Amino acid sequence: MSPRLGPEPTKYKKLRAPVDIVRSFWERLEARDWDDARALLADDLVVLWPATRERFEGADTFMALQQAYPGDWHISVEVVHADGREVLAWVEVRIGETLSICAQRATVTDRLIRSSIELWVDEGEITPPGWRADVMARIDRTAGSTTEPVPALNEES
Repeated sequence: MSPRLGPEPTKYKKLRAPVDIVRSFWERLEARDWDDARALLADDLVVLWPATRERFEGADTFMALQQAYPGDWHISVEVVHADGREVLAWVEVRIGETLSICAQRATVTDRLIRSSIELWVDEGEITPPGWRADVMARIDRTAGSTTEPVPALNEES
């Protein structure tokens, strides 16, 4: 066999757009491709989870969290939208019968995720207040309804 000419092939295409970087990060987590997911994070990354009042400082700390997360979880990236370096993502994570939903706002500069605010909730875990009963309808997943975001947000930019 003859020696390879040129550089080694890359596993992933070179990412430039912030929207692609955020989407690829989630996809690499789903693939359990820890090293390549880590490569998309700035060393001084800060991630906030306001619902639980948690703050994760540093890319290595955040990746350790991802690797330690228990269970057989699976990520589905539903929507990613960018306005310049600010990226919004809607991600669903299924662990068995439990569906967790993440609304993320990430900041990307120099092709790295620098910061992120992630709002996590488990589907059906929060009971709506009674005062909304007359103006809301419950989502029935058994009837085929979903929690799809507004269609205009479903476009990548």
